[in-house]
Parts: sequence; structure tokens; C-alpha cells
Amino acid sequence: MNLAKLFEMQLELDTRIEKLHNLESSDLFSKKTLALLVELGELANETRCFKFWSLKAPSEKSVILDEFADGLHFILSLGLLLGAENQIDLKAKYIQEDEPTSQFLKVYELISDLNKVRTVENINKAFMAYLALGDLLGFTKEDIENAYFAKNEVNHKRQDSGY
Repeated sequence: MNLAKLFEMQLELDTRIEKLHNLESSDLFSKKTLALLVELGELANETRCFKFWSLKAPSEKSVILDEFADGLHFILSLGLLLGAENQIDLKAKYIQEDEPTSQFLKVYELISDLNKVRTVENINKAFMAYLALGDLLGFTKEDIENAYFAKNEVNHKRQDSGY
């Protein structure tokens, strides 16, 4: 996974959005954190991993991956706000939970911790846990990167159309 490229693309999108909406001097950390938590909830909803009361199958893998890419946009954006773009260590091992529901809860916890204590160490933990979730959901780093590229293009088109 080419994190430098992902951060570069995210910076371009963030800069564009902030300029377009006159937000250059706004503190968006809390809003981006909440957006990430909402996207994480949407991702969990598509996997249906917690819906013990339902027999309905999860959404198609492509839909789940698209939701995962939405969350990746916001976690990258938070990393940029912390100046962590050169400090995320993809080689760091994160102990992955044994099933998706537990991993979702761990990611929620780490994102909440990040909002309270905004450090590079905490973005690293949240980022690695998020990638571990992707792995648990069956996504390769290449799947994730390609989904990010596609969704980033969609997000730029949305800005073009006044989304």
C-alpha cells in the first residue's frame, strides 16, 4: 500500500473542500472524527456482523469495500491534521480481534481515544486497527488502495457538482 500516495490524494481533496467551503481556518478534527465514526457504523451495518436477530446476508463485498474506503478517507484526513503522514508504520503489528464485531468495537474505542488525546501514537493505533478490520473483512491492501482511488475520484466529482 502506497500510503504516501493516499495521503497526497487526501490532502488534495481536503484542501479543495476546505477552500470551496471557506473552512481553511476551521478546526475540523471533531467533525472529521464524528464523520469517521458514522462511516464505521455504516460499514458495520453493511457487514451485518452484529445483527444476531436477522438472517439477511451481508451486502456484496464491493459495497462493504466502498464503505471501508469512505472511512479510510476520514482516517487519512485525521492523520494529516496531526502531521502523521510520514509516521504511520504499516509494518507495526496490531493484534486483531477474532471476529468483526469485536474489531469494530476496538476501532470505535481507539477513534474515541484519538479524539480525546490527539497524538500520532493514537492515530497509528486507530489506523492499524482499521486496517486490521479490513483484513478481517477479507480485503487485501491492494483492494483497499484501489477502492480508495475510486472513491476519491467520486468525492472530487461530488465537489464538482455541488454535493
